Amino acid sequence: MRQRVPADLWWLLAALLVAALSLYVAAQAAWRTEPAAALQAARTRDTPILPRRIRLPAGQELAITGPSGETQRVTSLLAVPERMRFGEFRWSESGVPSGPTWVRVDLDRQLISVFRSGEEIGTAVILYGARGTPTPTGWLTVRGKARDHYSRTYDAPMPYMLRLTDDGVALHASMVREGRATHGCIGLPYAFAARLYDAMQVGGPVLIVGTNPA
Repeated sequence: MRQRVPADLWWLLAALLVAALSLYVAAQAAWRTEPAAALQAARTRDTPILPRRIRLPAGQELAITGPSGETQRVTSLLAVPERMRFGEFRWSESGVPSGPTWVRVDLDRQLISVFRSGEEIGTAVILYGARGTPTPTGWLTVRGKARDHYSRTYDAPMPYMLRLTDDGVALHASMVREGRATHGCIGLPYAFAARLYDAMQVGGPVLIVGTNPA
């Protein structure tokens, strides 16, 4: 004769099934509404790896003509021997004197570099504009800042926003993952964006170069 399954066991199995379904539904909801929750969680994940510094020999410094004809000099770079992954960044201000800060974005290499007093203090993998909504290139300036900006145009949070154009292109925190793109903005790892927000002032120059690959 086949043994009957106790009623208590049935109730236990049903409770476990309900709990598993609840976890699945919650995970799916969190995935769909990722901007606010995931960006908040990224605060604890985005920790920089402190790199060494490479100082360029005298006479071999880089010189870039700025937006007003001034010379932006680069005298040292952060040592990043391996290729950074999406969401990673490097930041080190140790020994770097105070002074004006400017930014260079390389769309082809999908990297951003932050310079202060001629020395690179930060670099990160970025997101850029998708096909049809390209990221503008050339010299731009920071036209405004907002620590907790929310875009009504795209119905999405844009923390640590540094606005570059009148139509809303900006540098801001984002979920920097492979396969993602923006509507023209430069998306940055959350903690990197927070550091850049504090380092850059309104009027600070931003150079964007590259062919903006799809």
